[in-house]
Amino acid sequence: QLQLVESGGGLVQPGGSLKLSCAASGFTLRYYAIGWFRQAPGKEREGVSCISSSGGSTHYADSVKGRFTISRDNAKNTVYLQMNALEPEDTAVYYCAADSEGHAVVATLSPCWPSEYDVWGQGTQVTVSS
Repeated sequence: QLQLVESGGGLVQPGGSLKLSCAASGFTLRYYAIGWFRQAPGKEREGVSCISSSGGSTHYADSVKGRFTISRDNAKNTVYLQMNALEPEDTAVYYCAADSEGHAVVATLSPCWPSEYDVWGQGTQVTVSS
């Protein structure tokens, strides 16, 4: 069974940092594009960042560009999202997802579309508040 498990969420003050992890079980992440998405109450799920299987291509939403960094450690079967300079607007449940069917095109100018990812984690809450 393909599973993704997110961790690293929590409560942080504005300007603080968190590092989210996305670990896979039941499959090897190295073959798949991985995306980080978030959903705030009353809002649609949006793409935050995604990374190609090789790690050579990434995309960031404009709202997080320069503050968030996506990376992958294929040896550890894990993808990370380093989040710096967090703002209250970043408060949401964060999900990682894998594209096991090869639909996603990861490029600097190509948004991360939730519909292109088919294996999802359960989410981790990130709350930015003073």
